[in-house]
Amino acid sequence: HVQLVESGGGSAQAGGSLTLSCAVSGLPHSSYCLGWFRQAAGKEREGVAALDRDGTTSYADSVKGRFTISLDNAKKILFLQMNSLKPEDTAMYYCAGVRRFGGDCLAYDYNYWGQGTQVTVS
Repeated sequence: HVQLVESGGGSAQAGGSLTLSCAVSGLPHSSYCLGWFRQAAGKEREGVAALDRDGTTSYADSVKGRFTISLDNAKKILFLQMNSLKPEDTAMYYCAGVRRFGGDCLAYDYNYWGQGTQVTVS
């Protein structure tokens, strides 16, 4: 019953900022991972950032220090704050969720996905 709806994509100048949002419904009471993924043209989808039920976060090395993942637990909205954007950040961004059985959330095979939102940096 997990559903995710993304918003906030758009265009930005290099060095600028964007915030992506993902409305999440149907989160289980058990452990879970929530994450942001991206897929650039001609490349495979890659994990960008993820968090677990306890709020522990992990990031791809390419975005560490620039991107921040967070969850508003009251409103059930997942955010990805993106600062110091680079042209290489241009991609379709997806939010995703999965029930967790242990391990690194960035490495999970997610089975709940949003529709995607385009981010273009020039």
